[in-house]
Amino acid sequence: MTETDRGHVDVLGVGLGPFNLGLAALLADTDVEAAFLEQASAFAWHEGMLIEGATLEVPFLADLVTLADPTSEYSYLNYLRENDRIYEFYFYETFQVPRREYDAYLGWVADRLDSCRFGRRVTSVTETDSGFRVEAVDPETGERYAFTADDLVVGVGSRPYVPEQFRDCLGDAVFHTAQYRDRRDGALDSDAIAVVGSGQSAAEVVLDLLERQADYGYRLDWLTRSDGFFPMEYSKLGLQHFTPEYTRYFSDLDQETRDETLSDQDLLYKGIDVQTSARIYDTLYERSIGSGEPDFGMLATTAVEDIEATDDGYRLACHQTQQDERFVHEAATVVLGTGYHRPTPSFLGPLEDALERDPKGRLRITEEYRVESDCAGRLFVQNAGVYTHGVGTPDLGLGCYRNAVIVEQLTGREVYPIDEDTVFQDFAVERFVDDAPARRAREPARSDD
Repeated sequence: MTETDRGHVDVLGVGLGPFNLGLAALLADTDVEAAFLEQASAFAWHEGMLIEGATLEVPFLADLVTLADPTSEYSYLNYLRENDRIYEFYFYETFQVPRREYDAYLGWVADRLDSCRFGRRVTSVTETDSGFRVEAVDPETGERYAFTADDLVVGVGSRPYVPEQFRDCLGDAVFHTAQYRDRRDGALDSDAIAVVGSGQSAAEVVLDLLERQADYGYRLDWLTRSDGFFPMEYSKLGLQHFTPEYTRYFSDLDQETRDETLSDQDLLYKGIDVQTSARIYDTLYERSIGSGEPDFGMLATTAVEDIEATDDGYRLACHQTQQDERFVHEAATVVLGTGYHRPTPSFLGPLEDALERDPKGRLRITEEYRVESDCAGRLFVQNAGVYTHGVGTPDLGLGCYRNAVIVEQLTGREVYPIDEDTVFQDFAVERFVDDAPARRAREPARSDD
């Protein structure tokens, strides 16, 4: 054990994605002693989807710190300044920055924070009289580490999800979109590629393959069980659901109402961004000029129910649900855009009896992002409660707000503003009624002149 990897800290974070990294940055100028552990040997963010030309779906202001502290040295703009790219970005003239540069920005911040420790895979979290004991191991060397902490913040992120019936075929030619960049070269040498799913990741893979198709000559098909290849809601009024105010409103609803509400909000956080959708269509349009016919197919309302390996590739057992027609589709490579899931990390196993769950087996999470438990210490979670905090839970733009709330809990004071009046819309009746006199007072007096 090294000197820096033993002893006690006020708060320990597990996982270093954007949300815990943002918390580490916001804690840097406080008196809270923190350590953040990450199993990877260096910072990496969705490496498999850092496709050339892909951008964030949120403005650059949704960086790690700006919406909480615009003066922070860990802002995206300061990253550009420190790397002599501020004027290049000025003339770039867009809010949505390249995903590859956002990844570089995150790595830049991680390198500047002493609290970030890599090569530390947490294996066990147990209770102590005042908090937690956390054990970790270096995956490469086997060296072991241990901490005690008053509080814990878990931000391990989601995991690629592959339906059980597809798992026997996983390999170089059948893989999740999360592995796309690593497996792309092999896919490009295929004579036929099928992409399954119609979310943003699947659409970005389809666009990348379409733009390379002319150089390689493969057949490309796009299948989804959804009713269509629909855009994600991105209107300014719709985006008010991704605000602190809506988060608090949603958190205050009873759980049955929250579940019913979420079931009707798919397109607020699922689907394809308008720019990606337009680029796919425009590429197909260009290919169809004159006598051209894109070697491309796309079919909705079609569930891929099974994948079977053959001597030449794979047979996809498909079901067009509206027509109730079953058919077989063949491909040499299959890219699975089947989404992500969030299992309870195994290292929390020793705490299971102390954690409170709802009737559906989900962790009970308070409005302040704390898991309800009988533990002496507090256990906070990042991006783990869509069912308690709404569709904005995984949104990068709400990371600063959540971290400002967690920082307030850790320090016992408001270090960063906890934004309250963030939108023009009222979500709760009480707020609408209470604000009515103020709205009338702001209206100009009528005149008969």
